[in-house]
Amino acid sequence: MPLMRVDMIKGRNKEEIRKILDIAYQVASKEFHLLPRDRFQIVTQHEPEEMIIEDVGLGFTRTNQFLMFSITSSPRRLEDKKRFYARLVKELNQQMGISPDDVMINITCNTKEDWSFGHGEAQFLNGKL
Repeated sequence: MPLMRVDMIKGRNKEEIRKILDIAYQVASKEFHLLPRDRFQIVTQHEPEEMIIEDVGLGFTRTNQFLMFSITSSPRRLEDKKRFYARLVKELNQQMGISPDDVMINITCNTKEDWSFGHGEAQFLNGKL
């Protein structure tokens, strides 16, 4: 998976956090056509005053259920990204009741040369991946 960081306000239990991560992984696997076990997710929890997330004038109502998905990934097709955005928000809403107003997603692209999965090797470049 692309590296997925999820920032959230403190207060969710372990089961809720795991479900958020599982939903995001399932959606990313389908929409980004990921390999099995291609899963790298990190959660950071914040005090409410540590996150200021406004709406850029779009009229969203943010709550303490807000989730910020920051994804670092190799380039993805525009249509795959659009499907990922829509489906992630839909699944979080349907399965967990998280409002679409409370989900923000940012994808930053890099290339295969920017990854080392361990041992100080560039596995995409040396043929191991």
